[in-house]
Amino acid sequence: MGELTAESVVDRMVPQTPRVSPDGRWVVSASAPVGQAGEHPESGLWLAPADGAEPPRAFAAAAAEDRDPRWSADSAWVYFLSDRADRGTAQLYRAGLAGEPERLTDRHPGIREYVLLPDSGAVVLVAPEEKAGPADPRVRVVRPGGAGTPTWDTVERPGRLWLLDTATRAVRPLGDLGPRHVVEAAARPDGATLAVLTWSVADREPGLFDPGLHLIDPATGGRQDLGTPALEAGSLTWWRDEAGWRLAYLGLTPPGLIGGNAVFDAVGHRNLTAGLGVCPIELAGSGDGALLALFAEGLDTTIRCLDPASGTFTELGRAPGSLQDLSAGGGRIAVVGSTAAEPDAVHCGPPGGPLGRLGGPHPDIPWGTQERLSYRAGDGLELDGLLVLPPGRTRADGPFPLVTLVHGGPYDRFADRCQLGWFRNGQWLAAAGFAVFLPNPRGGLGHGHAFAASVAGDVGGAEFTDLLTGIDLLVEAGVADENRLGIGGGSHGGFMAAWAVAHTDRFKAAVVNAGVVDWPLLAATGEHGRFELALGGRENSPITHAHRISTPVLIVHGEDDTNVPLSQAELLHHALGDREHEFVVYPREGHSLRERGHQLDFLHRTRAWFSAWLA
Repeated sequence: MGELTAESVVDRMVPQTPRVSPDGRWVVSASAPVGQAGEHPESGLWLAPADGAEPPRAFAAAAAEDRDPRWSADSAWVYFLSDRADRGTAQLYRAGLAGEPERLTDRHPGIREYVLLPDSGAVVLVAPEEKAGPADPRVRVVRPGGAGTPTWDTVERPGRLWLLDTATRAVRPLGDLGPRHVVEAAARPDGATLAVLTWSVADREPGLFDPGLHLIDPATGGRQDLGTPALEAGSLTWWRDEAGWRLAYLGLTPPGLIGGNAVFDAVGHRNLTAGLGVCPIELAGSGDGALLALFAEGLDTTIRCLDPASGTFTELGRAPGSLQDLSAGGGRIAVVGSTAAEPDAVHCGPPGGPLGRLGGPHPDIPWGTQERLSYRAGDGLELDGLLVLPPGRTRADGPFPLVTLVHGGPYDRFADRCQLGWFRNGQWLAAAGFAVFLPNPRGGLGHGHAFAASVAGDVGGAEFTDLLTGIDLLVEAGVADENRLGIGGGSHGGFMAAWAVAHTDRFKAAVVNAGVVDWPLLAATGEHGRFELALGGRENSPITHAHRISTPVLIVHGEDDTNVPLSQAELLHHALGDREHEFVVYPREGHSLRERGHQLDFLHRTRAWFSAWLA
C-alpha cells in the first residue's frame, strides 16, 4: 500500500475534456499533471473504446501541450490544439485513429479556440490578428454616463474569427464584429449558423467586458445580433424542438450580480431554470438535438435533459460526488467523475447510466474516511459539508485537531469527491493526523439561486456563523478538539479565514491564500470590480478589523495575481506588524499556483504551519 506524498498529489495525472465520437465507439481525452514541471504546461491525449473493452492508449504523443480534442462528424479524425512545433504557441492539428498528426495552421500568435463545421471541410478559428499587439501607450476612452462603447488598447490581444479550408490550408477572416473580442463560438449541428459570444474588450481587468451574442453565417459572413446576454455568459449549446434549432447558454441569474448561474434561451434571454433549488454547471448537446446539462445538487451531481414540451429539466441520472466536462455522441456521454475514495477518472455510458470508468486502477493509497454532513444553521437553513478523518481512524478516536477549509467563490462547493489537490487538500491534511471540515455555507453552489444570492452585500455575516455552527457540532460530538482549531482558504475562502481570525480567537492557526482583505480596493484593482462591490464594502473587509487579530497567520499569494492582486496580501502583512505571521510570495504565479515546485512548497508549508500551532 502506497503513501500519500506531496509528489503523489502534484504529479497525479488528471483527465480533461473527454469527447465521445459521433458514432459512440471511442472516447478521446486530454490528461495533464496537477503541477507544471517546466516552463510550459505539458499534457497528452488518450484514446479508449467507449465500452471500456481495452485500456486507454496514448494518442499522437509528443512532449508538448496537446489539448481540446474534438471529433470530425464521420468519427474518422481527431482534431486538437498543440504547441509541439513552437512551445507556448498552439496550432491546430488532426490525426486519424492510427495515423500521424498533420498540422493545419501556422499562425504566429497561435490558435485560442476552434469550431468544426460539419460536412463542410472547414474549421472556424478564434485567434488574434497576426500583426496585432497592445498599443504603446495604452489608451482608454470611457465616456460619461455610459454613452457609447468603452474602448481601450488592451494587453490581451482581441480574438477574431477566421475560416480555415482544410483542403487548401487557406485562412480568411469571417464576419465583421468590429473591435469586439471573440470569447466563444459554437456551430449549429447542421453547420449553417455559428453562434458567437463577444466582449467589448479583451482584458477582464477594466471590469467592463459587456457581453454580446451574435449569429454568423459561415458561408457569407452575415451577422445577426441577439442582443445582450446575461453577464458571464458561456457554454453556448445548440438544441432543437418542434420549431427547429435553438441556442442555450449559461449566465448569471438575474436580477442581481450575486446568485450563481442559470440556463438561458438565447431568444429573449429567458431563464429556463428559474425557481430550481439546484444549480446548472455545464451544458452539452446530445448529438440528436436534445439539451443535456450537469446540475450541482448538494454534495452530488445529476445529469438532466431539457423537455421541450414542458420547458423543464428532467433527471436522467445521478452520481455521488462530482461530474464535469460533459460530452455526448452516439447515444453515450463521457464525463470526468470523482467520488469520495476515487480521484478524477473518465467515465462513459448511456446518459441515464450506468457509467463505466475508462482506465486502469488508481494507486493503492490509504484514504482518510470521508463523511457526509447535514445540519441546520442557526436560522434553520439546511446546510451540508464533509468531514475527512485520518486514515484508519473513526470518530471514536477523537477529539482530533480540526482544520476547517473554506472554498472560494463564494459560488462554489465541496462535492463528495476525492479531496486531493494542491489546495483542496483534505486528504493531505488528514494523512498528517488532522480531522478536516469542509463546509458549504450559504452563498455557494448546489442549492439554487436564493441560497447563492443570500450573501450579496453581507459576506462574512451569516455565512461565517454557518461555519461556526458546523464546528460547534463537531466539538460537541467529540470529533474536534476545541483547543486545536485551525482555518484556511483560498480566494473567497482566504477572505473567510482572515475574517474569522479578525472576529474570534478560537482558531489557533490560519492560512490566507490569495485572500480578499479589502473589498473596495479589490473592486478598484481586480478583474471583477462590479461583482466585488456587490459582495461587500469597508465594514465587510478584514483589514478594517485586522487590529483584533491575535491568531498566527500564514499569508500566501501569487506575485502576478490579477484576480485578487498582491496588494491585498501586502495590506494584511503590514497590518499584522510584529504579530505572529509569515508572508510568502510565489513568483510568476497568478490566482492559482501552477508550478510544481510552488505546489509542493505550499503543501509542505501549510501542513507544517498547522502542525506547529495545533500540536
